[in-house]
Amino acid sequence: MSFFHLAKHIMLYLGLAIALFSCSSRNTPAPVSSIHSSSVLGERNRDSIKASQYLVKKGETLYSIAWRANSDVRKIARLNKISSPYRIYPGQKLFLVEPKVKKTAQVSKTKVSHKNSTKSSTANKKNSTKNTLASTKKQAYGENVSTRKSYQNSTLASEKFSQKISRWQWPVKGKVVEYFSNSAQGNKGIDITGRRGTKIKASTTGKVVYAGNALRGYGKLIIIKHNEDYLSAYAHNDRILVKEQQIINIGDVIATMGDTDANKVMLHFEIRFRGKSVNPLKYLPKR
Repeated sequence: MSFFHLAKHIMLYLGLAIALFSCSSRNTPAPVSSIHSSSVLGERNRDSIKASQYLVKKGETLYSIAWRANSDVRKIARLNKISSPYRIYPGQKLFLVEPKVKKTAQVSKTKVSHKNSTKSSTANKKNSTKNTLASTKKQAYGENVSTRKSYQNSTLASEKFSQKISRWQWPVKGKVVEYFSNSAQGNKGIDITGRRGTKIKASTTGKVVYAGNALRGYGKLIIIKHNEDYLSAYAHNDRILVKEQQIINIGDVIATMGDTDANKVMLHFEIRFRGKSVNPLKYLPKR
């Protein structure tokens, strides 16, 4: 075999080897990304407040702010000395957590001799004993009855509002596609699919405390207060059929199903107890 033919064969084999190598490289699988997980995270990218202070914006209510802060509306009202019905205005500064108070040590500048302090201590003990006896007599004669009644009434009122709601109903018929989760990035309610325009009903009796679309990730949202402890929310509505401060009964139509701020037509439904998310399936009847 001549040198020319030998070189030709070597070049041919070399070309085949390069071709095979390039084919195997192209067949290497591409990195896999989870489309499902990213879409779910997109759905759960809902508005929240983590700051200790907040400036009220137009269209917000104290209930919607408490909802975003995952806090009890009564706590925020107490921190800011806001009484019921919790009226706020745009630009108002709110404290969302208890301000930190610096502790300062108090130093007495007066020096007292041992004898004087002993006499003073003895006198204070005698006066304290007399005051205790006088206080006991006054209570026995009923002079503090009004205070006791006030305390009892407030306790009864608190117990009344803390009673468990006896009846809940499903807000809409449909398939539950996302369930409640306690994890940080988990779903804080349940997602129910259905057709656009399907009627959404109140899960139980209450008062509408928010109706609007100011909360990112919820779309057109309705929040209903049922008592001093329980709230429910209905998100991604197509149309809102109620107004704030409106009293509604269990089963009343409050909205129609839609996909506002969502990637599919569905209802996102939440229940909160004292500002914290709870699993709606523990309250809704089994079906």
